[in-house]
Amino acid sequence: MVQSFLESCQRLGYIQGQTDHTLFVKHLGSGKIMVLIIYVDDIIITSNHTEEMNSIKEMLANEFKVKDLSALKYFLGMEFSRSKKGIFVSQRKYTLDLLNEIGMLRSRPRKTPIELRDERKMFEGSLVDKGRYQQLVGKLIYLSHTRTNIAFAVTLVNQYMHDRCQGHLNAVYRILRYLKQTLGKGLFFRKTTERKDEVFIDVDWAGSVYDRKSTSRYCPMVWGNVVTLRSKKQIVVTRSNTEVEYRAIDHGVFEARIKLFIALDLPA
Repeated sequence: MVQSFLESCQRLGYIQGQTDHTLFVKHLGSGKIMVLIIYVDDIIITSNHTEEMNSIKEMLANEFKVKDLSALKYFLGMEFSRSKKGIFVSQRKYTLDLLNEIGMLRSRPRKTPIELRDERKMFEGSLVDKGRYQQLVGKLIYLSHTRTNIAFAVTLVNQYMHDRCQGHLNAVYRILRYLKQTLGKGLFFRKTTERKDEVFIDVDWAGSVYDRKSTSRYCPMVWGNVVTLRSKKQIVVTRSNTEVEYRAIDHGVFEARIKLFIALDLPA
């Protein structure tokens, strides 16, 4: 089906994305744009041109066995809700299902995802089951796509996939308890005429008590809306706060440039 879908889109003038091969874009002139994205047998269609959107729906109905589910509400564990002000994306159901799966629906909630002053506690205790730990952290990584407020905490527990102890698992449980406290959180993409790209950067110098490396944090924004939030440990131990700031700026600007090219589907 993918090959047939590709041929059909190309025949209608759609260009396959170079950074994401499941993305198809058609520029209609006068600022009008049509975007398709396919995942297995699910297709998302978005456009600011109603006639073209109806046309592609008719084409798909004629060539494939498809069902129009109307406005996007749920996709790959993400929930979408719309208002006049913008679009809100969350993973509330995904979070509830995760908490229910591991029996933490009645657990005591936490107000913060991690307690930095007690980071050394993460290295206490004996080894825990590798498969269970990796499964939980993997699901938290997916959750951090819309729950950017757990990005730093998830980065910490993700570093110990192959060298994990009870302290690391306790840190994972704390993140889950924090998620229970903040089920309604997510990302809001506001409707705006703003055409400005920004990147916010922060860094802690030698913040890791384990190896004294610093962690860069950067948040690229395209047209006033958050594209992603990254929290990444630097690969070397820096000698000064100035050096670590320059490294963080380099990482942040590079990430912003990549995200901007992906958003506009331009060659990097």
